[in-house]
Amino acid sequence: MDLQLLATVLTGIALLLFLILRLKIQAFLALLIVCIVVGMMAGLPANEILDTMKEGMGNTLGFVATVVGLGALFGGILEQSGGAKRLATYMLNKTGESKASWAMVLTGFVVAIPVFFDVAFIILVPITYALSKSTGKSLLLYALPLLAGLAITHAFIPPTPGPIAVADILGADLGWVILFGFLTGVPAAIISGPIFARFISKRIFIEPVDFAGENNESINPPSPGLIMLIIFIPIFLIVLSTVTSSPLLASVAIPENLLYIITLLGHPFTALIIANLLAWYFIGIRRGMGKEFLLKVATKSFQAAGIIILLTGAGGAFKQILIATGAGEMIANGLSNDFFNPLVFGFLVALLVRVLQGSATVAMITAAGITAPVLAESVYSIPQISIIVIAIAAGASSFSHVNDSGFWLVSQYLGMNEKQTFKTWTVMTTLIGFTGLMASLLLWFVI
Repeated sequence: MDLQLLATVLTGIALLLFLILRLKIQAFLALLIVCIVVGMMAGLPANEILDTMKEGMGNTLGFVATVVGLGALFGGILEQSGGAKRLATYMLNKTGESKASWAMVLTGFVVAIPVFFDVAFIILVPITYALSKSTGKSLLLYALPLLAGLAITHAFIPPTPGPIAVADILGADLGWVILFGFLTGVPAAIISGPIFARFISKRIFIEPVDFAGENNESINPPSPGLIMLIIFIPIFLIVLSTVTSSPLLASVAIPENLLYIITLLGHPFTALIIANLLAWYFIGIRRGMGKEFLLKVATKSFQAAGIIILLTGAGGAFKQILIATGAGEMIANGLSNDFFNPLVFGFLVALLVRVLQGSATVAMITAAGITAPVLAESVYSIPQISIIVIAIAAGASSFSHVNDSGFWLVSQYLGMNEKQTFKTWTVMTTLIGFTGLMASLLLWFVI
């Protein structure tokens, strides 16, 4: 194991925390400074450091910037029309205030099966703002359950990319992976979602972010049914595209022109554009919100989204620098599996890679590649291998921190500083990981 490289990575993370938490340097600037420092300490050429930063930021923002911009615009219209508040009131009436957080974790758990984590979060987060405003309680009580449901499904249950890739590398059966993903995901969602949210929301009060500036809600807000329909349309389009391009329909002859249209409309960019146009007309124009006012709402929304985009991109740059150093793979390869159950081994490898370079998907794929030779040397049943897939997903879900672009996305969308994000989001992801590990171990010994 290259101890110098390990020391470089740990020094970089410590420096980042020092700059942000102690010196109060703006996180975007601090991330870029640490990218350069870590690259220099790791011996990367000057041009490679800068090209790697550019690659990391570009790869992250190519998708995130568009989705965040469209999502902020969508959320601003929902908020200013009074629609988000009306839907929140409707949900509270149906579930009761005591069960609203359970409704959010279930929503996140279901929606993230076909929809990417960040897209689903951006579409649904305005509802948590409105719930918080309606009840006067901390935003965390509703946002953390939503995040828990989204994060667990994204990592544990196919057809999301991570578990599919790991299952393919290890030779697991997707049916078993889906089953075990649900069996481990449910307790993880309950503990890290509503239970943890109820605990932490009493200790940290977060007021909802106002993405559209001053509160100019309509005196005639749109109906909950209309709001749910407009939220559901982009989700439906993305689901339809996912299903038609999946192996489930490989034997079905879908006309090429129809498939083209579904693929185009089902991309998150197009789906969110459609949602915005529908919201602009049916929630805005038809309900008396003038065009000038709608333009003002849009401008305010984009201003608020700017810092989210910059921080997420800088987080992507830092992640890419850590990947370029080879630190994650180095640590994982240096971990001996002689004293570990293969399930625990896979979990620890994924956890180490996740801590060192940030991306859950990269951690899952790296851990699968390192764990696969271990499984090849022994005889394990297909269900056992499928449980190992879930354990790797659990390790890769743990301890999201400053080198994960998701950390900054959540921090900015919920209006939290870095300390608060550590105490909430980081703890929540760690609860997901270790609850998933415990549930996987229980299944391992049962079968």
